[in-house]
Amino acid sequence: MASLSCSSDLATLINHTAAANYLCNQFDSISRKLNDATYAVDNTYLLFSAYLVFAMQLGFAMLCAGSVRAKNTMNIMLTNVLDAAAGGLSYYLFGFAFAFGAPSNGFIGRHFFGLRDYPTRSTDYSFFLYQWAFAIAAAGITSGSIAERTQFVAYLIYSSFLTGFVYPIVSHWFWSGDGWASATRSDGNVLFGSGVIDFAGSGVVHMVGGIAGLWGALIEGPRIGRFDRTGRSVALRGHSASLVVLGSFLLWFGWYGFNPGSFFTIAKGYGGLGYYGQWSAIGRTAVTTTLAGSTAALTTLFSKRLLVGHWNVIDVCNGLLGGFAAITSGCAVVEPWAAIVCGFVAAWVLIGLNKLAAKVEYDDPLEAAQLHGGCGAWGVLFTGLFAKREYVEEIYGIGRPCGALMGGGGKLLAAQLIQIVVVCGWVTVTMGPLFYGLHKLNLLRISRDDETAGMDLTRHGGFAYAYDDDEDGSSRGVGLMMRKIEPASTSPSPPVPPLSISSL
Repeated sequence: MASLSCSSDLATLINHTAAANYLCNQFDSISRKLNDATYAVDNTYLLFSAYLVFAMQLGFAMLCAGSVRAKNTMNIMLTNVLDAAAGGLSYYLFGFAFAFGAPSNGFIGRHFFGLRDYPTRSTDYSFFLYQWAFAIAAAGITSGSIAERTQFVAYLIYSSFLTGFVYPIVSHWFWSGDGWASATRSDGNVLFGSGVIDFAGSGVVHMVGGIAGLWGALIEGPRIGRFDRTGRSVALRGHSASLVVLGSFLLWFGWYGFNPGSFFTIAKGYGGLGYYGQWSAIGRTAVTTTLAGSTAALTTLFSKRLLVGHWNVIDVCNGLLGGFAAITSGCAVVEPWAAIVCGFVAAWVLIGLNKLAAKVEYDDPLEAAQLHGGCGAWGVLFTGLFAKREYVEEIYGIGRPCGALMGGGGKLLAAQLIQIVVVCGWVTVTMGPLFYGLHKLNLLRISRDDETAGMDLTRHGGFAYAYDDDEDGSSRGVGLMMRKIEPASTSPSPPVPPLSISSL
C-alpha cells in the first residue's frame, strides 16, 4: 500500500495523472480501513480476555466460600467483592501509573495517574482494564491465606496497598517497556541479554499474592483449633465441596483469558506464513495451560490416594490450580509435552509444601501461599529450563536465550532466579511491615470470642444460610435453625426438635 501512495509512480505506469490520483486515494482509504479493522480486532480480543480474567473473581469467591466454614461465608464473600472494588479505585488512581506510566525509570512508572493523558498511540483503555483484572487477582490470592480470622478494616488497608503500590511496582519491573528486568525493554538493554520471561505472571501475580498471604498468615497465627496442644494438625474443613469445584471450574475458564490473553493482540503474522501467526501461538498457549492443569490434577489425585488412602476432590482442585499457577510463566514459550512436566512437578511442590506447613504449624485455609507462591516459583524456574528458542524469538525477538535444557545456556535461568529472589524480597519488605503494623495496632485479627462464634454473626449481621421451615417464623431466633424433613406418613410421629447449627 505504501508503494502506491505516491501518485507520480502510478501516473508514470498508466500515463494518466488524474486516474493515478484517484486510484491512490482509493488504496489509501482501503489501507486505513484495514488498519482500523486490525486495531478493532486486537482491542476486542483484549477486552474479551479482560472479561474472562475478571470472571476469575467469581471463581475466587466460590472457591473461598466453599473452603471456609459456614459461619464465615459472608465475610469471605465480602472480601472478594472488596478486592475488586477497592482495587479498581486504587489501581485507577495510582497502580496503573506506577506499573505502566511511560516514559519512566527502571523502578517505577511516573505518568497516567488517574488515567491522565491516556490512552496513547500504543495502548488503549482495554489495556488498563486487563491489567486491573490482574491486579485484583493478586489481592484475591492473599485474602485466602488470612481467611476466617481477619478484621474487615485490615482487608481494606492491605487490598488497597497491594493493588495500588506493591503489585504495580513488580509488574513495572518485569512487564513494562522501561522495567529493569523486563524482556520487552524498549531500549533493548535487557538483563543478561534475555530479560525475565514471566509471560502471564507466575511470579508477578501468583508469587506476589502468595507471599503477601504468607506474611499475613504468619503474623496472625493459626485459627483457633487448627493445631492441638501437642502440635498435631486438626483439619478445619470447608463447608461446601460443591462451591470449591464450581470455583475451580470458573477459574479454569478464566485462565484462558489470563494466559492466552497476555499476547494482547491476535492479528499478527509470523514469518509471512498466512496459516501461522500469533493466533497459532495463542492456541498453543491455551493447550499448554490445559495440559499443565490437567496433569497436576491427576497427579494429585493418585498421589493423595497413595498417601492418605482416599480420593479427595478438594485436593484435586487445589492441584489443578497449582498446575495453572506454574504454567502461567512459560505458557507461551514451551512445547505441550513440557507443560505436562510442569504440571507433574507442580503437584508434588504443592503436596510437599502442605506437609511442611503442617509441620511448622502454619495455617492457610486455602493453601494460597503454598499453591500460588510455591507453584508460582516453580513455574518461573520451569520457564528458565524449558523455554523453546523458536517460541522465544517469535515473541521477544531474534537472538534471545532459551531454556537451559533446550540448548540456551544459563542466562535465562539466571534471570528467572533473580526474579524469584527479588519478588520474595520486595513483598517481604512491604507487606510484612504492613501486616505487623496492623497487628500491633490491634487492627489485624478479630477477638477469640468473635472467631469462635463466626464473623458472619458477629461482624456481618447474620449467617449466609437460613435453614428454617417454620411458616410462622416461630423458630427464628438469634441462632441459625434447621429442621429435619421427614417423609409423609399417616402414623403419628414424635416432633423433631430443631437442630442448632450456630456452632458451624
